[in-house]
Formats: sequence, structure tokens, C-alpha cells
Amino acid sequence: MAIKSLIINPGSTSTKIGVFEDETLLFEETLRHSTEEIAQYASIVDQKDFRKNIILDLMKEKDFDMKSLNVIVGRGGMLKPIPGGTYAVTDDLLNDLKIGKQGQHASNLGGILAREIGDSIGVPSYIVDPVVVDELMPTARYSGVPELPRTSVFHALNQKAVAKRYAKEKGVAYDSLNLIVVHMGGGVSVGAHEKGKVVDVFNALDGDGAFSPERAGAVPSGALIKLCFSGQYTEKEVYRKLVGNGGFNAYLNTNDMREVNKMVEEGNKEAEVIREAFILQVAKDIGSMACVLSGKVDQILITGGIAYNQYVTDRLIERAGFIAPVTVYPGEDELLALAQGAIRVISGEEKAMEY
Repeated sequence: MAIKSLIINPGSTSTKIGVFEDETLLFEETLRHSTEEIAQYASIVDQKDFRKNIILDLMKEKDFDMKSLNVIVGRGGMLKPIPGGTYAVTDDLLNDLKIGKQGQHASNLGGILAREIGDSIGVPSYIVDPVVVDELMPTARYSGVPELPRTSVFHALNQKAVAKRYAKEKGVAYDSLNLIVVHMGGGVSVGAHEKGKVVDVFNALDGDGAFSPERAGAVPSGALIKLCFSGQYTEKEVYRKLVGNGGFNAYLNTNDMREVNKMVEEGNKEAEVIREAFILQVAKDIGSMACVLSGKVDQILITGGIAYNQYVTDRLIERAGFIAPVTVYPGEDELLALAQGAIRVISGEEKAMEY
């Protein structure tokens, strides 16, 4: 029996939806929300009815029979740290999304909307591999400062999806492989996947690893302390330097690698050096994760939007290809990844995880 799914992926100023029959996309839409529309709501959760109504209105416009759906899947949000997998939106999970267990983020609405729409038509609702997936081995949690443990915040959905895709293409089980997965988008995360678990990963949000188009990555901590206490910046301003205005934005006033390439082609030497520095930092992260896996790496997988850039991927292969063969999966098809998570559970390939 074909499995028909509605996929909901809320962002800060948009709601992406897709309808799939098995892994075939029937249609997708990106519903944009103006700053003025969002500003009407005091909290993320307060946006629920607004976003639900525009989803349902779109389905009416498409003349789509909601009762033909078998499952609703939402993007997972800032829950407590959990192992990777597909989770039913239980009451406990729903409550933690509503309160923002680890923070308020638009992705929290994914599971909330999935549960409400699913309940209204009598079908199950799930989330898949939220950003808080935490499978770190105990030794990976130590930073050197007891009050500052290392945390697992990364592109879990896309990392897990491409790792499972690679395993499927090779006809082997994901949990039989040692992989290094490199996600390069607005943020960069590099993870060590050991026999199906991400046992170490660079925090892609606000503290680890390579700089990216929008984030500073790891910075000299002593200099950062001096910056914080210089009296020149508020806490919010310093954080913005690390997340949002860091990386390419800080050096070149763009968060678009295509623009960086254009600058290089036009002879901008600073852009050329910064692009090489980015490649070097990502390669160093790959090398670090090879050590985590004791050098026993079956494959390096490169994914995310920047993976479309052949110059970057070729240079990464030059620097890190001696560790293991490299496969490139450009982009991040999050809607399909969410659909696949539900399909694996409904088809019996995987068991739903308990929150």
C-alpha cells in the first residue's frame, strides 16, 4: 500500500510543505510570512493557528483530499537531547515543543502542527531527527571547563538522511558503517557516525568547528572573553557576532558562497584567501572525526547547499581524500528526509522511538 504523507517544515519567515506518495513528491510549496505577520504574535506557539490555517487553505486550493493522507510529519524542534530516529508526537513530546525545552525556535511548530492536523483526520503524527539529536559518547562531552560541557546541536536530519541513503545504495546497513558526514550550509557540522550513532560532532550553532557563511565556529576563547568585557558590546551583540553575523558575513558581507565565488572570479584576493581558510577548517574537522573513528572510516559524505560548489568539494577531497573515499550529495532535501523517516516506521523497517 502506498503511504501518502503531508510534511511540514516551519522556518522563521516561511512554512515549507510537501505531499508525498511513498518517496514521490506530489507537490510542494513554500508559504512566506512577512515580518509584520509574524510580529503580531508574542511567541512561536502563538503562531500555530495562523500557520495551520494557511496550510489548510493551500490544501483546499489544491483540491487535495486531506482524508487520503496516512501520516503527518513535522520538523522536530528544540526538545531535550534524544537519540536519532522517528518519534511519534506523544503528549510529553508535544508539551516540550510548546514550552521550548531547549529554546524557542520556529521548528518547534512542526510537531505541534503535525499532531493537531493528524488528530483532526485520525492519522498518526511524527517528527524525525531534530537538531537536538544526541548520541555523543561520554568522552566527547568534556570541554575542559566543567560548567561548559560540549553539546550535540547539528544538522541531524540531513546528516542521518544522507548516511542512510549511502548505506542503502551500497546495500549495507547504516549501523554497519563508520562514516564522516560533512554538512555545509548556513552552518557547518561535521559528524562521526560510528555503527549508526553520531558519537561526536561539532556544534553547528554557536561554538565548535569551522566557520561558515553565517557562524563564527570555534574562536580564540581568551580574546572572546576580552571582547565580552570590553564594554563595547552587549551580550546580544557579541552573540550576533558568533551566530548570524559571523563567518563569511563578517569578512565579506555575504552569506552566499556563490557570491564569494563571484568575488574570487573578479579578482578579490581577500575573498580567495577566506574561501581557502573555510576549506582548510572544514578539512581539519574531517581529520578530527577520523581520529574519533580511530582511522577506520568507510566513507566521507559531503552534503548541504555548498556541496553544489565543485571547487570547494574538489579542494576538500584533495585535503581529506587520503582518509577515505568521498561521496558528494549536494543540497539538503529536508522534506523527503522527513517523509522517509515516517515511511521507515510505517513499513516496519524501523521502530518508532519513544520520547
